[in-house]
Amino acid sequence: MPTDVEAHITGTVWKIEVSAGQSVAPEDTLVIIESMKMEMPVEAPRAGVVGEIRAKEGQAVAEGDVLLVLE
Repeated sequence: MPTDVEAHITGTVWKIEVSAGQSVAPEDTLVIIESMKMEMPVEAPRAGVVGEIRAKEGQAVAEGDVLLVLE
């Protein structure tokens, strides 16, 4: 069952640490969001394979925006 991985804070996507098709473990860093001059990692909620990446580096995101989908 696919899982949407959402931004937990409003900010800018600073770095995407994974690529589509990559296997990840729980708590692996997937994306780093820059907010208020701080880097906030977004971690994998579970093990899985990265499916669709919906965010781009440099993109502004709001809390709750879907960054990527774990298969």
